[in-house]
Amino acid sequence: MTPASNLPTIVFLHGFAESREVWTDFTRSFPDDYRLLMPNLPGHGTNLAPVPDFSMEAQARHVIDYLNQKDCPHPVLLVCHSMGGYVALALAERWPQRVAGLAFINSTALADTDEKRQNREKNIGFVEKYGVAKFMESFVRPLFAPTNRDRLTDARGLLEEIGKATPASTIIGALRGMAARPDRTAVLSKAAFPVLMVAGKHDVAVHFEDAVRQAALPPVGSALFLEGSGHLSYLEQPEPTRRAVLALASAVFGK
Repeated sequence: MTPASNLPTIVFLHGFAESREVWTDFTRSFPDDYRLLMPNLPGHGTNLAPVPDFSMEAQARHVIDYLNQKDCPHPVLLVCHSMGGYVALALAERWPQRVAGLAFINSTALADTDEKRQNREKNIGFVEKYGVAKFMESFVRPLFAPTNRDRLTDARGLLEEIGKATPASTIIGALRGMAARPDRTAVLSKAAFPVLMVAGKHDVAVHFEDAVRQAALPPVGSALFLEGSGHLSYLEQPEPTRRAVLALASAVFGK
């Protein structure tokens, strides 16, 4: 039997106000000849040690430290949702030798627009005034495509539950960290590894047109454009998203 540390490794990075639990169903049918790692990003899930820095660069350093602790020095396939994609790009910029491939799910390499930064500040004010639970009650539902908001009640409930358990300091810190991140489209255009772009037609957080343009940036790239998805393709249309990720893994690792 091949030791786990020697298996081709796929690392799943969750998004803002999520946790490693969001990947449980998505990865259930993955072949056992891959090693699957699912860290909780700083301040999320059970990773509740004090966080002095929520920048994408600091979170990328946390992922590198996590991989080192897991005896994983070889390049990995990063599968990332939303904020997890911002962290992955910061990691790829600083440690490109650690990246074998990147699956970018409902994420963007663009910096926030002024309007987006203002909206993040409004969300911070809302959390400070009304609390995390109230924020999550209005934040999660619009992330789904309109036709999925009442259809995928279990998935919506899972995200709301995880979000409500996230400390206010994490919500506020992560919002500010995302607002301060730079444009990293150059990381995609110069990528020495294959990139998969997964985008939802009804994504309210990442404009579909921006995702389409970015899909053409990597020298070696592929794309999955989903008519029936919003910002949560791995939950809204898990089967095609899973197939695309596994096809990328096969190409990256030669399986």
